[in-house]
Amino acid sequence: MSTDLLLIEKEAGIALLTFNQPKTLNALTVQTFSQLHELLIELAEDPEVRVLILTGAGEKAFVAGGDIGHLATLDAEGAKQFALLAQGVLNEIETFPKPVIAAINGYALGGGCELAMACDLRIAAETARFGQPEVNLGIIPGFAGTQRMARLIGKGKAKELIFTGDMISAEEAYRIGLVNRIVPAAELIDEARRLALKMMNKSGTAISIAKEAIDNGLEMEFLRASRYEADLFALCFTTEDCHEGISAFLEKRQPKFC
Repeated sequence: MSTDLLLIEKEAGIALLTFNQPKTLNALTVQTFSQLHELLIELAEDPEVRVLILTGAGEKAFVAGGDIGHLATLDAEGAKQFALLAQGVLNEIETFPKPVIAAINGYALGGGCELAMACDLRIAAETARFGQPEVNLGIIPGFAGTQRMARLIGKGKAKELIFTGDMISAEEAYRIGLVNRIVPAAELIDEARRLALKMMNKSGTAISIAKEAIDNGLEMEFLRASRYEADLFALCFTTEDCHEGISAFLEKRQPKFC
């Protein structure tokens, strides 16, 4: 299942996907997005995969951004098509039916930061660095970074980071809510696996439905979102996991989810 640009390791229900171009700091290209799209389809349909972890090869970068050489060749229409391609693939990550964890091992800049923001959870090594430096190139984030960052950390802070192009530390990213937790670099993948295993002991069906409720509900007016949540809450009661979870609780045993 691995490709020349992306490596996949599967073990105990966890798929570890590694961006594998350390010489270019794992820069994102059209080919990377195309291969990532195909892998996401396969992993979504793989019943053995319960949680997906994304990380970068090498010690320097998670993903340092888009391929600047490629950007230099684009006209306005080409830039739009590239942005739409990237946005489509990042949307696939955001709507992936299983939890997605970004294990950020180094630079997460530009498209790399946008990629991390499309994941459900973000764990950063102490050495990680974050930023949207596109203004230094006379452009703006194009992979929905202006939208996801504002939703994650608030409009004012997002404007500050995007307008200045400043790079921030993992500690600052944690302080403003851009990442969920920070760990020593040597513990990064182990910590991501521990978090994945914790979720794997829960109902995968319930997590998937909760993901829909949170992500879709944020785009709705509150009362409509609450009604949407009630509909999804009701949907849970049609699932085997709900029956098993409630039965296990009443029988004072550990549930065995599908």
